[in-house]
Amino acid sequence: MVLCPQNFTDHFTLNTSHSSPHPALGIDFGDSRIGIAASDPVGIMAHPVETIHVHKTDALSRIAEIIQQRGIRTLIIGLPLRLDGSEGDAVKKVRSFAQKLEAQHPQLPLHFTDETFTTVTASAKLHEAGKNAKKQKHLIDQAAAVEILHAWMEGE
Repeated sequence: MVLCPQNFTDHFTLNTSHSSPHPALGIDFGDSRIGIAASDPVGIMAHPVETIHVHKTDALSRIAEIIQQRGIRTLIIGLPLRLDGSEGDAVKKVRSFAQKLEAQHPQLPLHFTDETFTTVTASAKLHEAGKNAKKQKHLIDQAAAVEILHAWMEGE
């Protein structure tokens, strides 16, 4: 049996200096759904937060709530680049959404990261975890947002 001191939290100090980009919010933008993930305050892990259903919820308002609730310091949006690295119509939609997000939150740095294969990777990981990704598309969106955030964190 391990005993912890009653003032256990007094023994830990998180690096919450303003120079830290964490917690960061990862965004997997889609026409129907937007997957959201967040990093922890130290930037060690990313975890799924939710899927915003665009036709049911005002995405910008909901993201603003999440930013405030979680004390988000950085926004990361996945860019669906083509395999050759060029930009198509999907990237234009993401950039348009990012401009609106940036206008609402000018104090937050906004970064783009290549999201090529994030949905495929996310689906494979969900399958390994015993989830039927095709029946749970909202989980794929969140898992893809986690992959987007991981990619940015690794390159940070």
